[in-house]
Amino acid sequence: MHMQDEKIRVLIGKPGLDGHDRGAKVVALVLKDAGMEVIYTGLHQSPEQIVQAAIDEDVDVIGLSVLSGVHMSASKKVLELLKKEGMAGEKIIMVGGTIHSDEDIVELKKMGVNGVFPTESSFEDIVSFVRKAVEEKRTQRK
Repeated sequence: MHMQDEKIRVLIGKPGLDGHDRGAKVVALVLKDAGMEVIYTGLHQSPEQIVQAAIDEDVDVIGLSVLSGVHMSASKKVLELLKKEGMAGEKIIMVGGTIHSDEDIVELKKMGVNGVFPTESSFEDIVSFVRKAVEEKRTQRK
């Protein structure tokens, strides 16, 4: 099977208690329209629920959608849980939503987040990032 035959699988998780998920749903639809399989966890998911869903669904990418300011703590917890499961570096992690500062973006990437997409990010940039990151990850595994 060729890389282009293997569908990219993305889980969009919505950690935290805020009830705003329009952005998560729009990004999920954009990725689906780009030919990817997308699972959306729904609102109010814990990092544990998100990581378990990612493992159960065997996704390539975990996308965290945050508006409430929990992007740092949620990302850190997801990365810790993946490490605990022996999956550090196995999944591509991206965070999108309200990310207020460039310092946070730098810190998220230092933590191990692969892609950061503040609310003003273009859909083309998100789709392009996911395709490129998954292709690179799959090439590394061969």
